[in-house]
Amino acid sequence: MSYYPEPPYFLMFAGFAIALAAGTAFAATLKLIVANWSSARAAATKAQLPTGQLIIPYLGINVGILVFLSAGLEIFGFPSWLATATAAPLTLLIGLLVWYQLGSMLSFVEKKGFESLDLDSWR
Repeated sequence: MSYYPEPPYFLMFAGFAIALAAGTAFAATLKLIVANWSSARAAATKAQLPTGQLIIPYLGINVGILVFLSAGLEIFGFPSWLATATAAPLTLLIGLLVWYQLGSMLSFVEKKGFESLDLDSWR
């Protein structure tokens, strides 16, 4: 008799919850850092991402996404090793691209100010 395990629905929801919780912590930390940076901008401080404060929540987001993607692929019938082998490079690539984009947006704001990010105005 063959054993057919249940799909990992719990892991999918757990990965989503991990990413959501870490994303909330990341957003709060980033808002605090940007608020401190913008208030101290007159002191001509260099805009850099303080990786010590942001890396733990950001890694939590990526771990949650990895678990979510891997479990989602397993639900569709992929073996565990193949689901993880597919989800890991996707998560790593997306995570690196988002981190790079965040750094470039911060340097853009440093050069042109926060008003340059206002996408609602038609000037």
